[in-house]
Amino acid sequence: MKRFFIALAIIAGCSVASFAQKFALVDMDYILSNIPTYEIANDQLNQLSQRWQKEVEAVAKQAESLYKDYQSNMVFLSDDQKKKKEQEITAKEKEAAELRNKYFGPEGELYSMRQKLMGPIQDEVYNAVKAVSEERGYQCIFDRATATEIIFASPRIDVSNEVLAKLGYSK
Repeated sequence: MKRFFIALAIIAGCSVASFAQKFALVDMDYILSNIPTYEIANDQLNQLSQRWQKEVEAVAKQAESLYKDYQSNMVFLSDDQKKKKEQEITAKEKEAAELRNKYFGPEGELYSMRQKLMGPIQDEVYNAVKAVSEERGYQCIFDRATATEIIFASPRIDVSNEVLAKLGYSK
């Protein structure tokens, strides 16, 4: 009877060990930097951002120039002229703020372009990570690039190259 309980305990211990969860890591920065379409899309977004930023800065400089001109000529202006100049300055500042919001706001054009250019690439990478996870039986895959809590992880559990291979970019 004693042997039966010992054997049962050993079998139970082995079955619990066989259900251990498997984890893996990927480095999304590494993966994305090895996808040429991502780099091209990122460059396009940077160029658009810089062009829009220059446009916003130009309007803001116009507003600043109007304000400086107003301050230097304020003593020579009548009350009506002052109000008109103040309204003109306010309108230009408002135009700059609206332009900034149009391009860089939460629903702005930069956000829309990022979704349009990066969304399909991110979906493709996600599907590749999911496929590797299902093939290898991982319950969880962490992103090494964003997980600041990971102090050390064995390189053996990094499946970034497998994800790249799944995407057609072998390393």
